[in-house]
Amino acid sequence: MEQKWPQQLWLVRHGQSAGNVAREVAEASQQFLIDIADRDVDVPLSDLGKRQAAAMSDWFHGLGPDDQPSVILFSPYVRARTTAQAVLDRLDRSQLTAVAADERLREKEFGILDRLTPLGIRDKYPELAEQRAHVGKFYFRPPGGESWCDVILRLRSVIDTITREYRGERVLIVAHQVIVNCFRYLLERLDEDAILAIDRAGDVPNCGITEYRFDPAAGKHGKLMLVQANFVAPLEDAGTPVTHQKDQPAAPKS
Repeated sequence: MEQKWPQQLWLVRHGQSAGNVAREVAEASQQFLIDIADRDVDVPLSDLGKRQAAAMSDWFHGLGPDDQPSVILFSPYVRARTTAQAVLDRLDRSQLTAVAADERLREKEFGILDRLTPLGIRDKYPELAEQRAHVGKFYFRPPGGESWCDVILRLRSVIDTITREYRGERVLIVAHQVIVNCFRYLLERLDEDAILAIDRAGDVPNCGITEYRFDPAAGKHGKLMLVQANFVAPLEDAGTPVTHQKDQPAAPKS
């Protein structure tokens, strides 16, 4: 039977963003609102985030032409697009099968909670904080926003595209923390408890690499198997600080 999966799949969270930094400052000073004027889609990388993207890109370049990504898909948000561009700048574009921004890879939408710190959410929308605590972050959908289940639904569509158009390719996806975790939920066939346990264990590192390879002996028709998660040796080897900051409009872990 013809292989339906890519030969290899990498999931990468964008480099540290100005939003990550602003959120950290707001929480440390017990502010209600994250001080950043940009739309979430327009939030750029910080200077450190650019260095992280460069170090990660050097690692992909070092794989050599036979093992480098042949397809690059990325969130259209500036921080993810800029991170993906850093990789593109280190590869031979003529050897790539596809390069595309895909809105289905965008950040989880936080609706009316956007730019609020956890303290700000409890102050301005105590009923939503209570609802989230009762329902849990996997199913909780803020007004105008998305739950993790909503994100998973759009990523199922991305997987359909990948298995239809990029069979046997080496696919790199550059996106966001929730996107990485929700892909893990789908590819590793996890349940709510398992993926939330991974989430509680720590935030996805900026420019951390999660890697899968196709194993023809796995399952009935072969499947992608996890090789490594949140791999940050490229940053460490380059002497670039590793950050694990939350995305800017997030609620506390549960």
